Amino acid sequence: MCRVSGLVLLVGAANAAVSSPAARATSPVSTSAAAAAQPAAPAATVLAIHGGAGVAPGDLDEAGLADARASLEAALRAGHARLQAGAPAMDAVKAAITVLEDAPSFNAGRGAVFTHDGRNELDAAVMDGASGQAGAIAGVTRVRNPILLADAVMTDSPHVMMIGEGAEAFAQAQGITLVDPGYFRTERRWQQLQRALQAERMSQPQASVLTGDARPYFGTVGAVALDRAGHLAAGTSTGGMTNKRYGRVGDAPIIGAGTWADAQCAVSGTGWGEYYIRAAAAHEICARVRLRGDDIREASDAVIDREIPAAGGDGGAIALDARGRVAFPFNTPGMYRGWIGADGVPHVAVFRDEVLALPAGR
Repeated sequence: MCRVSGLVLLVGAANAAVSSPAARATSPVSTSAAAAAQPAAPAATVLAIHGGAGVAPGDLDEAGLADARASLEAALRAGHARLQAGAPAMDAVKAAITVLEDAPSFNAGRGAVFTHDGRNELDAAVMDGASGQAGAIAGVTRVRNPILLADAVMTDSPHVMMIGEGAEAFAQAQGITLVDPGYFRTERRWQQLQRALQAERMSQPQASVLTGDARPYFGTVGAVALDRAGHLAAGTSTGGMTNKRYGRVGDAPIIGAGTWADAQCAVSGTGWGEYYIRAAAAHEICARVRLRGDDIREASDAVIDREIPAAGGDGGAIALDARGRVAFPFNTPGMYRGWIGADGVPHVAVFRDEVLALPAGR
């Protein structure tokens, strides 16, 4: 209260001085006009990423865990390099997610999980907070980096979403790299499918036809970024559920469910997609920030730690606001996550008990 009073007195004194004849004679431009003429200070860049919620101690051996951490750091550095070069937030999002898609540690791109029919079907989405434009793809099987195709849908087509063979035809027309479907296969994911199929065969007839895996829906990757202009962007990429059937699509490519960005907030989700879709989870977090004035961490916790579990789902998210503040809510044993600021130092964590210092923001 004292600080506010002091500020009022100081501003009042300054205004009185400027409005005096002597001040007007020596200062042809008002202080407010002079302030307006000054260029805005560039925003401190921030990039945050996730490699999926749901990882638990014991899921990976030491070598596998080290590989995952190294990939997280590499993704952060790739995105940071774009931000430091003055590129827009979307470029940083794409750069980071491309690294994660190429890393077999995560359920996106190479290393994606298998469907019931033994295929890898990939989904991705991007959204630019400054323009409100978005792009998404679902059910592609030959696109090496789905995040690049989602971006092409946004920038080079009048559409928001493309699926399947049509999306792949568009990718070919855009010169986006296509690969043999075998590129995505990893033995770890193949064995995961075999366990899911075995569990399904042993389950009761009324059991889920989607999967027999205890945590089938985790492993999605995502990124959110704040660039020097103060603009936000978000992107998400995934292989979906292990043992999924019937062309199932989760929340990752659904704008507002697993991916959202506007002028004040950017979110990428990871978790049980059906619950994120019903809750419009990513948009709900940003709506709380934009319309209610909630702090980014309060808004994220409300949706991920309370609303989603109350409905029966679980998972996590990354959220970033226009002031550079980051939230990493998750209600599972772990979530691959990390961030990097203007100083270029990557910070990563995996399990719940790991301390991850957060950027202070402005």
